[in-house]
Amino acid sequence: MISKSLLEIHRRIAAAASRVGRAESEVTLVAVCKAQPREKIQEAVAAGQRDFGENYARELLDHFGPGALDLRLHFIGHLQRNKVKLILPHVILIHSVDSAELAQEIDKRSAALGKTQAVLLEVNLGDESSKTGIAPEAAASLIADMALLKNVELRGLMAIPPPTEDPEEGRKHFRLLREIRDALNRKSVYKRPLADLSMGMTHDFETAVEEGATIVRVGTGIFGERQKT
Repeated sequence: MISKSLLEIHRRIAAAASRVGRAESEVTLVAVCKAQPREKIQEAVAAGQRDFGENYARELLDHFGPGALDLRLHFIGHLQRNKVKLILPHVILIHSVDSAELAQEIDKRSAALGKTQAVLLEVNLGDESSKTGIAPEAAASLIADMALLKNVELRGLMAIPPPTEDPEEGRKHFRLLREIRDALNRKSVYKRPLADLSMGMTHDFETAVEEGATIVRVGTGIFGERQKT
């Protein structure tokens, strides 16, 4: 049952946080809905889950409608500029900003809606050509540009480390993202300190929490295997 899966994930988050002197309340669990049927999502809502993540604009619109007003929707996938206007009315946080052009589009569309959109900067930690995200050494320059935008609020960083079977192998990447954030804060690159680190998924979220994650993105661990598309 999804309710039991959620309880187990929360138990593991709490245990991981406790091991490094943190509280479970410091970590937001985002349930990733990619390719999951609406019935499972509704079951998670009934079990008390309120933060949900979507990879695609169309799935976000299909899964969540006007009745989702009490939910907190996150966009976690690669975001094309022509899809920004579709998701902005619905999401509280965009995890995957990776260019000045995308940030500017979000700023323009948010201004038209009369809102300030919270975002994270996606960092490509492993220099993987198959993944989006900005190189670590280019982050400061882009963040300085984003500080000039009036309708975008940068909250922190997001990353998807290179795949590995051993969660411990990912630890160095989670630690690196934390160190990048902390270095940016020491230099006051943005107009306020960056707090959030969105990192860790079903197979490695406990390690991510131990290394400072404030948001973990868990799909299979909650819903089971994805439907084939």
